[in-house]
Amino acid sequence: MASPAERAEGGGQAALPFPVAPAPTPEAAEAGRRLLTGQVEFLKGVVAMAGLPPADRVDICFAGRSNVGKSSLINALTGRRSLARASNTPGRTQEINFFTAGATHYLVDLPGYGYAQAPLPVVERWQKLLKSYLAGRQTLRRAFVLVDARHGVKAVDEDILTLLDKSAVTFQCVLTKIDKIKDSEQDKVLSQVRGALARHPAAFPEIVLTSSERGDGIETLRAIIAGIG
Repeated sequence: MASPAERAEGGGQAALPFPVAPAPTPEAAEAGRRLLTGQVEFLKGVVAMAGLPPADRVDICFAGRSNVGKSSLINALTGRRSLARASNTPGRTQEINFFTAGATHYLVDLPGYGYAQAPLPVVERWQKLLKSYLAGRQTLRRAFVLVDARHGVKAVDEDILTLLDKSAVTFQCVLTKIDKIKDSEQDKVLSQVRGALARHPAAFPEIVLTSSERGDGIETLRAIIAGIG
């Protein structure tokens, strides 16, 4: 079912910057379903650049501040309950986790940024690895930056958006937990997010609205990923 924001943007109004991504065609939806719910397996966790898997397929990475719902979204996309282990403890992910999707894609779960229950040297090591990966992985085609719909883009998100700009990595904003806000609040959140994205040249000009619990936007995001080659 279309959200209020999606209905408004499809209703003949003047085009908005960073519109909500439209629902996929049946063919694109099926391609996304086959890729993301087919042969998807955890490959390895990486703690140093030397441990990266071969650059023999497309990398699609997921970034977001701690507790934004990254693991839950990956699980929803793949139709698995525990492919990416979710945790109520922010900052649990301490490495770059690679998953194979078919023979063409890596799904890459990046360490959560911002608040983390870990010693400062450990956090600094994550940050160094993150920067090295974003700047040095030639097969990285797109970063999906997850933003909690209840909070919008925060200062801690600006840091990684700027890093993606500097690394020349195209990123697309994915609003998570859209089910946690009222329909009447969506326009306000989208306005704030659009204003933030407008300052970043690497931002892809569409926003995806998702709910891992309800399944909102999952089909759309699957189709987008399958279309990136």
